Amino acid sequence: MRRRAADYRRPVRRRLSYWICLLFSFFFILASVSVLFIIQHNHHHHQDPPLPYSLLERNARVEHFAKESLNFTEEILSVASFSRQLAQQMILAKAYVVIAKEHNNLHLAWQLSSKIRSCQLLLSKAAMTGEPVTLEEAEPIIKSLTALIFKAQDIHYDIATTIVTMKSHILALEERANAATVQSAVFGQLAAEALPKSLHCLNVKLVSDWLKMPSLQELSDERKNSPRLTDNNLYHFCIFSDNVLATSVVVNSTVYNADHPKQLVFHIVTNGINYGAMQAWFLSNDFKGATIEVQNIEEFLWLNASYSPTVKQLQNPDSQTFYFGLYQDVSADPKMRNPKYLYLLNHLRFYIPEIYPQLEKVVFLDDDLVVQKDLTPLFSLDLHGNVNGAVETCLEAFHRYYKYLNFSNSIISSRFDPQACAWAFGMNVFDLVAWRKANVTARYHYWQEQNADGTLWKLGTLPPALLCFYGLTEPLDRRWHVLGLGYDLNIDNRLIESAAVIHFNGNMKPWLKVAIGRYKPLWDKYINQSLPHLQNCVLS
Repeated sequence: MRRRAADYRRPVRRRLSYWICLLFSFFFILASVSVLFIIQHNHHHHQDPPLPYSLLERNARVEHFAKESLNFTEEILSVASFSRQLAQQMILAKAYVVIAKEHNNLHLAWQLSSKIRSCQLLLSKAAMTGEPVTLEEAEPIIKSLTALIFKAQDIHYDIATTIVTMKSHILALEERANAATVQSAVFGQLAAEALPKSLHCLNVKLVSDWLKMPSLQELSDERKNSPRLTDNNLYHFCIFSDNVLATSVVVNSTVYNADHPKQLVFHIVTNGINYGAMQAWFLSNDFKGATIEVQNIEEFLWLNASYSPTVKQLQNPDSQTFYFGLYQDVSADPKMRNPKYLYLLNHLRFYIPEIYPQLEKVVFLDDDLVVQKDLTPLFSLDLHGNVNGAVETCLEAFHRYYKYLNFSNSIISSRFDPQACAWAFGMNVFDLVAWRKANVTARYHYWQEQNADGTLWKLGTLPPALLCFYGLTEPLDRRWHVLGLGYDLNIDNRLIESAAVIHFNGNMKPWLKVAIGRYKPLWDKYINQSLPHLQNCVLS
């Protein structure tokens, strides 16, 4: 009878292991499989449970990791690290702590909790010191945890109870994971919106130069009337930004890669706060003879609430409360609360013909990009009567009109194709003659008024642009404009190298600490690190 009971209990334990493995695959697909397989194997051979995987092989790999600075996130995800093995066993042990307490086996729960604390201390030490967990540190903990997990499994073989416990534990972990995801998004958005201390320092020093050096203001007055600013035989670029260093990188990378930099004219518009800093920077530095104009948006008196529905909406108290109120809806998407949507500079791209009434063609550039090729050939492209030349982004299915606009509203569904291809804002060729003929700005005003209640699209400048330039956009070769360097870690190097413009769209801007390290040198190379203010503020 004893033998039959033992024979009966073994398949029960095997079924228990199967369910535990299935449930924990929600978090670690490979983790529990390896641990439970070894536990079963050791039970049948009545031996002390050995360490999972070859420790000698792992130790050799750990020594390889130690030669470089440790990225703990990569370390804990690596199949060749002890940190991952410890984390996997710790997760499994935590589940058995709950089961042990429910069965009133407090001694086993205490033993497991003790080993879990040891795991946590060891992982915390690795994260703080930047050194990987070694064989000598991991071996005793992994051995003892494996033995305790086997003991817990051998005692608590009630499959129904275990499954219910595991499910509740997974639901609790899922809730914590969701909360952590929301918190991470909020912190990421805050990091993206904040002005780094180094850039603030640079602005302060430049404003001081502007105020203390009358010669700069005199030089600015002289250049305001330069005939080059309206000469359509030259190549005109416009940039709307409040970030001095970012704008400088765009200008510097454009002139550096131009075949004839003296034929380039840059039209920069900033706000009143940064106007002095922007003027001081571009008047004090030479950009290979290129002409640079800096304007203050606050001097555009024609751009007011009576003319522009956008200005009227941005001045709306409800909009101000949504972005800056003390009591904000925590369930709202943090990305949608970015104050840049309340920033008139961000919408200035729809008023380019009004700002530059004498120009016929311009290239619009965002301030978070780097130019790698000569852009002057853009001006000779045939747009076939269209207003906007842009790179389409619908190679992926989700970059189509239906993803940006509310097609449940008949105003949208009756006029636009939901499968129409979206395109990228940030590097665009605008034929201003065709723009004025099609009266695109009036279209923009119409759609802004239609969306006063926010039902046609959420926020941003791309959705109204898709409406305004519908049927007026000429697709450009994809190599003119490569996007995603502010969020995508896996862009093909060959695509980046072939790109005329690389765009750091996303929260991980190259001037922030959260920048993607792989791409940041592409931006850094266009900063003149010998300038005194940069050495004092940014580089230090």
